[in-house]
Amino acid sequence: MNQITEKTIDIDKILEGKMGSKASFLPGFLVSWLKRIIHQDEVNRFLWDSRDKTGTEWLEECVRYLDMTLDVEGMDNLPDKNDGRLYTFVSNHPLGGEDGVALGAIIGRHYDSRFRYLVNDLLMNLPGLAPLCIPINKTGSQSRSFPAMVEAGFRSDNHMLMFPAGICSRRNGGVIKDVAWKKTFITKSVEYQRDVVPIHFSGRNSDFFYRLAGFSDKYVKKVNIAMLFLVDEMYKNAHESFRVAIGKPIPWQTFDKSRTPAQWAQYVQDIVYKL
Repeated sequence: MNQITEKTIDIDKILEGKMGSKASFLPGFLVSWLKRIIHQDEVNRFLWDSRDKTGTEWLEECVRYLDMTLDVEGMDNLPDKNDGRLYTFVSNHPLGGEDGVALGAIIGRHYDSRFRYLVNDLLMNLPGLAPLCIPINKTGSQSRSFPAMVEAGFRSDNHMLMFPAGICSRRNGGVIKDVAWKKTFITKSVEYQRDVVPIHFSGRNSDFFYRLAGFSDKYVKKVNIAMLFLVDEMYKNAHESFRVAIGKPIPWQTFDKSRTPAQWAQYVQDIVYKL
């Protein structure tokens, strides 16, 4: 795990780690812009100030720092933490930052931190979050090890918190919604006999973000440019209120052979958007 320093997030080092010697060819103004768009100084100040916290406690500190108000409905649908069973919690992903933090704080508090995220490996640069993460490298060749990481998570004695869309919501035809959910959470929940708990999180990013994401998805594809702006979007969404709706657990036996895993994933996604 990264050691917390007054410069935990260091764009220069991250670029060097991702690009090697090629990083030196990046123009200085571009690197400075990157530092500004990911709020390097502000994030480092928060990480330094909260360096004595990790896991759920750190997530709760994030909620306070971002001044988020969470209106949670359906807390009684969260299974008892002492029932001896393991669950897969799945949610839409409207924001890409606050939603993950907030849901982690809620579930972590309820289950004494016995849960794990599947997250992009860039988030492993956040030391407070790292103990709760099974990292996924979405930017390099290590993406091939994704199945092994999923396997490790489901084989563990932790609940799983997943955003099956894989990326945050997009705007399509004026409607802001997740892209089609991937089927992994269905196949693994069945294999490991975990009931699925659906969650809906309210909120949206800026119009600029959706325009950029639409352009990136259509013309760039290989690089998720919009992801660079998620920290900026997170700061734009500070001081906001969000509704969190937790649905009733769906028994894993529901996901039988009458539909394909992809169709069952769509079935759960539809349930989430009705919450």
